[in-house]
Amino acid sequence: MKILITGANGQLGTQIKNIINNGKSEIGNIPETVKSAEIFGVDIDVLDITDLKAVKEYVHSIKPDVIINSAAYTNVDACEENKDLAFKVNTLGARNLAIASEEVGAKLIHVSTDYVFSGEGTEALKEYDITGPVSVYGTTKLMGEDYVRDFSSRYFIVRTAWLYGYNGKNFVYTIMKAAKERGSLTVVNDQKGNPTNAEDLAHHILKLIPTEEYGVYHCTGTGECTWYDFACKIVEFANIDCTVAPVTSEEFNRAAKRPTFSSLDNMMLRNTVGDEMRPWEEALKMFIDNVK
Repeated sequence: MKILITGANGQLGTQIKNIINNGKSEIGNIPETVKSAEIFGVDIDVLDITDLKAVKEYVHSIKPDVIINSAAYTNVDACEENKDLAFKVNTLGARNLAIASEEVGAKLIHVSTDYVFSGEGTEALKEYDITGPVSVYGTTKLMGEDYVRDFSSRYFIVRTAWLYGYNGKNFVYTIMKAAKERGSLTVVNDQKGNPTNAEDLAHHILKLIPTEEYGVYHCTGTGECTWYDFACKIVEFANIDCTVAPVTSEEFNRAAKRPTFSSLDNMMLRNTVGDEMRPWEEALKMFIDNVK
């Protein structure tokens, strides 16, 4: 089996590669067929997914059995200022990979986001709930999902949220650094979602590969909280002497609007390959213990 991973040097791509190399994740074993797979990890320096001709040529040259698209323009505020770049990466990049995967008969796993929802509800969102993004980031990611549906017949669209991993920048590292340097923090307390360890997400993506359980998936840490709750647990688990105070989104005056409530329900996982996502506090504690 050949697996092509785009965005291979990012948080998720790095975890996917590490788990395959180890033959298991923190959750447990991965499928035997995946353990022996030949991995082609690429990032922007090797393959520009916004270039359809380049994508087709590269995919045809290696003929992967599976493509995992973890590449994305994820700076939510910057997307508001750089709409064309967000569209090229998040929308056209997904389209290009879908077209190329279909041409070689490869399965496509496309990673998406909770930001495809408006965030106006109060109950955890299921895969069939109506989307309605409120930012350029969310809009371009949703259109990327639509193109995957249009051009690929063997796809898994996997939506996740509040992702953090061992490699790269993320909320956990940001809070730990700021807490140590400042001793006091203010964090938004009116947005609710699901912190997700990249290890857990990668584990479930690899579980999907041998199957034909195609469709849309939600894959987030179990349980929900606000960014303030999340930050409090980070400081607690990292044993940092720091006070954390709650504030409202309005006090931050950011370029992009965020969903107020974007907690996801992993219904599709439960009813197909199984939902082994850890409680978000448990996954976070292991992450911090490991980085400490």
